[in-house]
Amino acid sequence: QVLLAESGGGSVQAGGSLRLSCTTSGVTYMNYCMAWFRQAPGKEREGVAAINSKYFSRTYADSVKGRFTTSKDNSKNPLYLQMTNVKPEDTAMYYCAHGPYERTCSLAADQYNYWGQGTQVTVSS
Repeated sequence: QVLLAESGGGSVQAGGSLRLSCTTSGVTYMNYCMAWFRQAPGKEREGVAAINSKYFSRTYADSVKGRFTTSKDNSKNPLYLQMTNVKPEDTAMYYCAHGPYERTCSLAADQYNYWGQGTQVTVSS
C-alpha cells in the first residue's frame, strides 16, 4: 500500500512563492511516475506537473510552465512542487499522486493509482 501525504499549502499573495511537499511510504517499485494535480471548486481535476523516477524527466501543464518546478532527488526524498509567481487562478486543492512508470509521465488522473489527501493553496490578488 502506497501512502502519500502533502504539506506546505497556505495563503500567499499573487507574485509570491510556495513550496509543496509530498512524502511517500510503502513504495516498493524501483521505477514509477509521480505527479501533482489540482482541483478548484466547480472545476475538474487538472494535472500540473509529473516526473519519472528513472530519468527524472518532467512534464508540465502549459498553465504553469516557467513558474512551477517539480523535483525528487531519489527514492527516499519527498516530491516537491516549487511554485513561483503564483496567480489567483492557481488557487486550488493540490494533490500528489503515484502511478506506474512511463518514460514520459502523463498528466491524466486515470494513469495514477495512489493519491494523497491534498493541501490547500490560496492566492490572493
